[in-house]
Amino acid sequence: MPLCRALGGGLWEVRSPLPSHRIARVLFFVDEGRIGVVHGFVKKTQQTPPDDLALARERMKEMKT
Repeated sequence: MPLCRALGGGLWEVRSPLPSHRIARVLFFVDEGRIGVVHGFVKKTQQTPPDDLALARERMKEMKT
């Protein structure tokens, strides 16, 4: 079952388990009644990689303007 959590700064994460014991992640934001999907990846470690967070935040900023 997918789970959702806030990552701060308006960015959210939906995670869903995969059959290979890895976890798929989709990062998104909600702004003025719209949902913007900014990044998706398969997470292989416990912590969300900083590069993936930075990329998602950059794309969110671009989409909001």
